[in-house]
Amino acid sequence: MESDGAKLRAGLGHPVIDADGHWLEYGPVVGEAMRRIGGDAALRAMRINGDRVGQALRMSPAERRRENIAQEAFWGAPTKNTRDRATAMMPKLLYERLDEFGIDFSILFPTMGLGLPRVNDTEARVAACRAFNVYQAELFDPLADRMTPAAVIPMHHPEEAIAELEHAVGELGLKAVMLNSMIDRPVAKVAEDRPDATDLAVWYDCIGLDSAYDYDPVWRKCEELSVSPTFHRGSRGRAFRMSPSNFCYNHIGHFAAASEAVCKAIFLGGVTRRFPGLNFAFLEGGVGFACLLYADLIGHWHIRNRAALEDVNPANLDRDELVALAERFAPPQMAAAIRAGDGIGARNGASTTGGIADIDDYSACGIASEQDFGRLFVEPFFFGCEADDSNNAWAFNRDCNPLGAEIKTLFGSDIGHFDVQDMSQVVTEAYELVEDGRIDEAGFRRFVFENPVHFWGKTNPRFFAGTRVAEAAGAVLHDG
Repeated sequence: MESDGAKLRAGLGHPVIDADGHWLEYGPVVGEAMRRIGGDAALRAMRINGDRVGQALRMSPAERRRENIAQEAFWGAPTKNTRDRATAMMPKLLYERLDEFGIDFSILFPTMGLGLPRVNDTEARVAACRAFNVYQAELFDPLADRMTPAAVIPMHHPEEAIAELEHAVGELGLKAVMLNSMIDRPVAKVAEDRPDATDLAVWYDCIGLDSAYDYDPVWRKCEELSVSPTFHRGSRGRAFRMSPSNFCYNHIGHFAAASEAVCKAIFLGGVTRRFPGLNFAFLEGGVGFACLLYADLIGHWHIRNRAALEDVNPANLDRDELVALAERFAPPQMAAAIRAGDGIGARNGASTTGGIADIDDYSACGIASEQDFGRLFVEPFFFGCEADDSNNAWAFNRDCNPLGAEIKTLFGSDIGHFDVQDMSQVVTEAYELVEDGRIDEAGFRRFVFENPVHFWGKTNPRFFAGTRVAEAAGAVLHDG
């Protein structure tokens, strides 16, 4: 019997590209591959990555509270639907079922492999990312006409990122890349004064702004290798997502929070201005946060750009007028304090700005007018959206978004993880936006087809060559 997904796909008239599917690594097999390819160091990274979750789940809520450790995910993969569980574990079976799902081509991200670039052991991290990418290239090469894996790229230092980009893309031929972000680094004062406590006080490097290093060479390498950076990092177990007893408390919104931090840093750091040839994608966090961020960035620019700041520059305060008004309307104590100059800011505004070189927070972006936000935010940024997220419609609401913009969405099935209870329903579930009248057919086409083509095809026009969607994708790129 033909599935609902297959029936829907047959009537669409265009392909469906899954921009964020997942495969579920089988520990005994991938562990042996890591040891074979990367040696003991790569295997050590795999164990470090797995031990973090395992250790948390072996603790009681009281023990986690004492150590400020978040409740981790348990029962995180399909089990009742055994065929779906096997599909997540076996890429060949996934390949066979894509037509059933209504998906023509899928970019697949790992599960265990998501954590390898985050391991805070340089030797192990670098060895593991290299070994894992070799393993992925071998595993998925026979299936390349329907799916492609995302290379995992460590980012603790630009040099290690560049080295693995050159290896994964330049040597192995992988076309999609997942860069690490929100890297936890020691706080300098703590490291100097209390070196025994450096793991207890960290700051999160969001790469694009105020980073420990200059990452422009990494973006330049991405341009050189024709790859679009994607980010798939969460913030569970950090800051306000630290419940020792409730996983859902920690999980809800954590991808959106991490994506917002990195997206905002890349924008305000001027990366999209300096590298106009690149696209950037932030996966699994939805698009609701992006609509808010876009509007907020424009709103803040109107009141905090260099010219607007003159309205709040302390040097522009007419102190004589303020004193005169205080003498007429203020209580005697307040009038006396104002005459003395207390509590109304320094006469020299520069002394109150924290010593920054340029008081315009948008200086790196080079914003001349609000229209520049289209070129620097709307055009290069894409946001991964799962099928069941009703907020996806917000991206298409041009009446709501500033300047009549449509924020770019990427359909992500998230198959292989606990929140997808039936893989065969992901495309039909996404199509409910059309059935409910929240987006039109043309918007759905952009969501599941044209936007993914533009995201990967802008930097690499041959990304879809040799795939099932090559002809249709080529037509989209040709038409611009």
